[in-house]
Amino acid sequence: AEVVGVLRNDGITAAYWEVRATLAAAGVYTLRFDGDNGSGASFQVFDPAQVQSPVTGTALAPFDTPTVDDHRGVEPYCSRTEPCPFHEMTLTAALESGKPVIYLVGTPAHCTTGTCGPGLDFLIAEGDRVGDAVVIVHADVYADDQATLVAPAVTALGVGYEPIIYFCSADNTIVDRLDGVWDRGELRERVDRLTVS
Repeated sequence: AEVVGVLRNDGITAAYWEVRATLAAAGVYTLRFDGDNGSGASFQVFDPAQVQSPVTGTALAPFDTPTVDDHRGVEPYCSRTEPCPFHEMTLTAALESGKPVIYLVGTPAHCTTGTCGPGLDFLIAEGDRVGDAVVIVHADVYADDQATLVAPAVTALGVGYEPIIYFCSADNTIVDRLDGVWDRGELRERVDRLTVS
């Protein structure tokens, strides 16, 4: 199949290609770009029934994430130098709010991809821009400041990487997600799709 990629580099140091495609069957695929070295990039698509983490089109399960008032054993509850504003309520409470929900799992202080900090900063700006049109919740990946204990929020999702953002409609259905890296522009587009729908 032929797909179109969008080069993304708004506010980040390393550009990436955003490519979205609907692939009907599970299997191993190779993505090639015009002008690449001929090898492309291989990736595997799994049957959604075999994926442990929540997938688009399913409901996001409630979980009592750490809050400012109850860290739930996660110290620090937010590893950003200045804790972000997305720890006022748990994911459970957010999903009960009747509003669209954005749920970020990422650790600014220990992210191996180096994208969690900028990604969270972009999300803070988006939260300021859209106000109370959505509820945003952040959960850190580690339960300790040395990054040796995985936080319960990660175990609850069944993910083995970070960062990840789930975008949920007001009925808690996951309508979109971003994995690994995003720039300011791609995040804004996803937020706008969520708040308009």
